[in-house]
Amino acid sequence: MIVADSECRAELKGYLPFARSGGGAGAGEEQRERRSWRGPRGPSAFIPMEEILQEGAESLEQHLGLEALMSSGRVDNLAVVMGLHPDYLSSFWRLHYQLLHTDGPLASPWRHYIAIMAAARHQCSYLVGSHMAEFLQTGGDPEWLLGLHRAPKKLRKLSEINKLLAHRPWLITKEHIQVKWAERRVPEGAQRLGWGQPRDRHLAGLAFLPFQALLKTSEHSWSLAELIQALVLLTHCHSLASFVFGCGILPEGDPEGSPTPQVPSPPSEQSSTPSGDPLNNSGGFEAARDVEALMERMRQLQESLLRDEGASPEEMESRFELEKSESLLVTPSADILEPSPRPDMLCFVEDPAFGYEDFTRQGAEAPPTFRAQDYTWEDHGYSLIQRLYPEGGQLLDEKFQAAYSLTYNTMAMHSGVDTSMLRRAIWNYIHCVFGIRYDDYDYGEVNQLLERNLKVYIKTVACYPEKTTRRMYNLFWRHFRHSEKVHVNLLLLEARMQAALLYALRAITRYMT
Repeated sequence: MIVADSECRAELKGYLPFARSGGGAGAGEEQRERRSWRGPRGPSAFIPMEEILQEGAESLEQHLGLEALMSSGRVDNLAVVMGLHPDYLSSFWRLHYQLLHTDGPLASPWRHYIAIMAAARHQCSYLVGSHMAEFLQTGGDPEWLLGLHRAPKKLRKLSEINKLLAHRPWLITKEHIQVKWAERRVPEGAQRLGWGQPRDRHLAGLAFLPFQALLKTSEHSWSLAELIQALVLLTHCHSLASFVFGCGILPEGDPEGSPTPQVPSPPSEQSSTPSGDPLNNSGGFEAARDVEALMERMRQLQESLLRDEGASPEEMESRFELEKSESLLVTPSADILEPSPRPDMLCFVEDPAFGYEDFTRQGAEAPPTFRAQDYTWEDHGYSLIQRLYPEGGQLLDEKFQAAYSLTYNTMAMHSGVDTSMLRRAIWNYIHCVFGIRYDDYDYGEVNQLLERNLKVYIKTVACYPEKTTRRMYNLFWRHFRHSEKVHVNLLLLEARMQAALLYALRAITRYMT
């Protein structure tokens, strides 16, 4: 995806011309040539190129110059937009590189194919196209790109858990982490011990073999180490698809500057060029007034916390249930057209009609709430990842922390602002729509801090990102900088990934115990 060599930096300078050293008419002419070489549009359908030039160029170029881990390729649009927050980009890239380019349980072509499967669940042509190219560059069999039916059975067995992780991770159980039945006789001594006995008495004597045990008996089996890397890669690409749609990332052009035949991932409404307004002043006085009102609500909440006026545990549980129920009503506008499934995406997808359903559904039995205190990332998920995939565990934790703690202490036109309360409300709301509750958090803060337009945007990008439109992007936080909206998308990316991983890792823990 991204490179650090001289060719890459030269290309980056052309894309971000003000970061170049030197001046004078000659430098200006060279900058204009570079711009025309890359083509007239920027990397995003939502964010004006001027803001990326103003806020991202120097820091991104410095960051790329320091990154020795980057592989061959070119600076892509995703990296340029994410580079508005270079400290986060550094953490993101270290994990991304580890997952896809270093030694590990899975061969490189398999990793890129798994990424294709994940991105196709959200019809993300940007990521599918990128990983198809890398799949071939790393020696992948072109026949596999004709569809999932041409891939090895071992890869096809990931389809079910890919589907659940992408859309309804709360349905994942330990049964998804083990093979149901294997035609292998249980030794008589093991039968006496009750090992491996199936629930169906008609199948007595056949082994109920766990996923790992089948490694020695079938070429289509997964080891636990392979499975962990695959699960992290699937959730990484699902959440990255959310970032692509949420920021309106456009496909790159060819070296002559003309766009590729690939259709942009975001809906067609987003094709026009965004206006260059760093503060995104689309709402005028009313939008500025909204910022002041939000600042005042944050101040009042902080004062009430200092006075220890917190709600009782019963009231906090009631507020979570209320927020969870109200999330049913937070949906995109009815006039948003359902994206038409594309044949080049569908060939990598099984059960394409399967999608997100609200965790709390009216007239249906809802699954139990995931109580975060019972299975936390810090105490349970991280330690399991470290045991089974030590190469990625620390990098994954650093990436979560980089997004959650990222702050410049600014908010729209204000500086010196403590934004921790607002960041926590966004993170916990994302987890709420995936059925995760924090017992020590007052969900009344979500309703006070997150306007309805922001909730609609968050839920759309997190749960069905392919439905995201520029109008949704423009309607929330109308007086905030675009870089602050990208910051929201970083929180979305990481909170969504952590939520899905918690469900999967909990299932693995139950399987292992």
